[in-house]
Amino acid sequence: MSFWWVYIQLGFEHITDSDGYDHMLFLLALVAPFLWVRKKALLWMVTAFTLGHSLTLALSVLDVFRMDPTLVETLIPVTIFLTAVFNLIATKTNWKRQPALQYAITAFFGLIHGLGFSTFFREMITDNLQLVKALLAFNIGLEFGQIVILSIIIGVSFLLHRVCKIKAIYLNWLFSTLAAILALGLLFE
Repeated sequence: MSFWWVYIQLGFEHITDSDGYDHMLFLLALVAPFLWVRKKALLWMVTAFTLGHSLTLALSVLDVFRMDPTLVETLIPVTIFLTAVFNLIATKTNWKRQPALQYAITAFFGLIHGLGFSTFFREMITDNLQLVKALLAFNIGLEFGQIVILSIIIGVSFLLHRVCKIKAIYLNWLFSTLAAILALGLLFE
């Protein structure tokens, strides 16, 4: 296997690993209010998250910035819980009219998630000369995995909305409530 493929595969497997379902859970909470019906807003939200986690992944792996892994592992379920609760509260407010603030908060949460990826990534790297290439390949794998997860979430929401006739707001409540409960489980694990 080529060097690139090894790290792309590791990134993909890291985000799609069912043992580390916190990444998938955050994506569920993140996209719950948008699902497949608000595609443009969904794209911007996922982009904000990607930029945030890519930045801290790079900065942390390159030793520019580090945070205690135990704190990061605590903050990740907190971000999931806050995102899910916010989704439930925002359906009753004018929050949708403040997308810049939503994107900024999502990017900030992405920063925290990037630190979680960096702990895993730093443990794998043994050769500093290949670090930048490995980081790029790993991040490509993460993003590909994120696209797969998002496609599944959007596909399920489409089926539930179109076939089962469940309103988008109820899907938001369902997915957000599920994410909040599971995040609390992760927090108190």
